[in-house]
Amino acid sequence: MSGGVDVELNAVSVSIEAAAGTFTGLLGPNGSGKSTLLRTIYRSRRPATGTVLVDGRDVWCVSTGVAARLTAVVAQEGSSDFDFTVREMVEMGRNPHKRFMQRDTVDDEVIVAQSLNLVGLESFAERTFATLSGGEKQRVLLARCLAQQAPLLVLDEPTNHLDVRAQFELLDLIGALAVTTVAALHDLNLAARYCDRVVVLDRGRVVASGVPVEVLTEELIPEVFGVRCRCELSEAGDRVDLRMIGSVAGGSRAGVS
Repeated sequence: MSGGVDVELNAVSVSIEAAAGTFTGLLGPNGSGKSTLLRTIYRSRRPATGTVLVDGRDVWCVSTGVAARLTAVVAQEGSSDFDFTVREMVEMGRNPHKRFMQRDTVDDEVIVAQSLNLVGLESFAERTFATLSGGEKQRVLLARCLAQQAPLLVLDEPTNHLDVRAQFELLDLIGALAVTTVAALHDLNLAARYCDRVVVLDRGRVVASGVPVEVLTEELIPEVFGVRCRCELSEAGDRVDLRMIGSVAGGSRAGVS
């Protein structure tokens, strides 16, 4: 996976843009619309109004194959009982580039091997997917996206259910790709650390967007997430660290999503 594309989504209540090669994080409480918004980008749910443009092309006006060559997806983890090897899982990423029933080529094999190497799982190729840890599974799914060679990567809560080390390892891998990435994230500090821009959603609407240091403030977080916090800027002023203190007394929000 290399390069990147511009992404633009316009609807009645939501308008976002992701410049080529940037990492954009979607933040918001449970039910704010993060996953729904992502589904409109990767053609799982057609928007009632508006358009989704990937490099200027409306994803709902191209064929399924073309859309799959534009966008690769790591959705929220579903069943882990796949009876496939790691290699077979990653090989599925080559399907958008093949005709029906076309066999793997030497180029396909090379791309799959390179993708496994990039995520550090080349020695896991013959392991069964279901036997892996949560972090390992997410890396396999990322390798499948790499094999797909799409210029846009869409992630829905990629760090969900991962331990702290696995979260950092996965996001370090994604950050090193230099590919346009749009991700729904649960952890605000991870978003502040890894995202070039963040978009905050609340009840299906964008309430703030911009660079993390400007958006994730002591005023916005209690209002949207119902949590009191302290925001500390780095000496250079280019990064913010958040310390959650507790829920807002009498607030309608129960926690952070």
